[in-house]
Amino acid sequence: MRTILFTGKGGVGKTTTAAATAIIAASAGLRTAVMSTDPAHSLADSFGIELGDELTEVAANCYAQQLDAQARMESSWSEIRDYLRAVFDWAGLDDIEAEELSVIPGLDEIFALTDIKSFEVSGEWDLLIVDCAPTAETIRFLSLPEILSWYMERLFPIGRRVTKMVGPVVSRLAGGAPVAGDAVFAATERFYQRLDGVKDLLADPERSSIRLVVNAEKMVVAEARRTHTYLSLFGYPVDAVVVNRLLPDSVTDPWFDAWKQTQAANLEIIETGFAPLPVLRGELRSEEIVGTELLAAFGAQLYGAADPAAVLHKGSPFRVERDGDETVMSVDLPFARKDELDVAVADGELFVTVGPYRRAIVLPDVLRRREVRGAALRDGTLRVRFGQDGTNEFGRTPRRR
Repeated sequence: MRTILFTGKGGVGKTTTAAATAIIAASAGLRTAVMSTDPAHSLADSFGIELGDELTEVAANCYAQQLDAQARMESSWSEIRDYLRAVFDWAGLDDIEAEELSVIPGLDEIFALTDIKSFEVSGEWDLLIVDCAPTAETIRFLSLPEILSWYMERLFPIGRRVTKMVGPVVSRLAGGAPVAGDAVFAATERFYQRLDGVKDLLADPERSSIRLVVNAEKMVVAEARRTHTYLSLFGYPVDAVVVNRLLPDSVTDPWFDAWKQTQAANLEIIETGFAPLPVLRGELRSEEIVGTELLAAFGAQLYGAADPAAVLHKGSPFRVERDGDETVMSVDLPFARKDELDVAVADGELFVTVGPYRRAIVLPDVLRRREVRGAALRDGTLRVRFGQDGTNEFGRTPRRR
């Protein structure tokens, strides 16, 4: 099964793009499921039908769902739900408040991760489309497997032992406050086991990829660049950029001239900045794209003769990985020569110049305060080595390496 995740800044049209991709893939005969992790639940609006926590057929070979964290809490995490309700009841909250507060923020993302694994192991699907929440939530969503793994391996066993030893004492001192028992910890452990392997699935470029949806606007492109950097930091492959809502050539009114020029300039920045990723183009439509017919038309324009379920690009233009006590950012620069290469770090960006061309790569926060220990170009790959927090060796002006 292939899994494709769509993300982007809020309002760029990622839900429409995800839904259109699902419809086009399903029309080609692929057994396709599309799910939304966005609490805004706009996927139903895109298809123009009601969607719930169960899969609903929206077209031939195509099924869709929107996660309901409350319903999942009832069916998948009942022991933890009951414990939380007992705590809130002890604190004096009424039943309605306790019900609402028992749904912990972030559960949508956790349930979505378990669903992704469930879709794959079922063997019933050829393609899973995930309409992700806006970029900040998507980064949190994709970082959850590693964070939860760290917690479960290091803190969870300690917390379980401590609760067994001091829980009864705490309960007496706190006037009968409920203490989590073995059933609660066992439920947490079982739930975590359902997440096992999700990170490997999403980081495997043969099985999964992410597509960034942008508009040809400076602020949107800047956020997409940061998102691409963060995704590389966590090892998630991006295989395409979708530029949505481009003014079509048929718009010739002079009032739109400045807008079209701005879009053309930003489109060039996108194509050069995200190279070698393919850039798919979607035009601004004269009507709202709602319903399977209009989604199919939009998807056909977006992909043309390309297979929407295929891996559109293999590899990543840059990678971030640990190497001993250093963090190394690798940038592929095929055919580049050392005598034409300049590297500089300034204002949170890594500037790489090859001949007359320069590219700015937005550094993730974890690298912005680290010292640059050096850089080297070998076999067409530039490797920039970052040490601990400190002053960047390259300063603010390019220095030839």
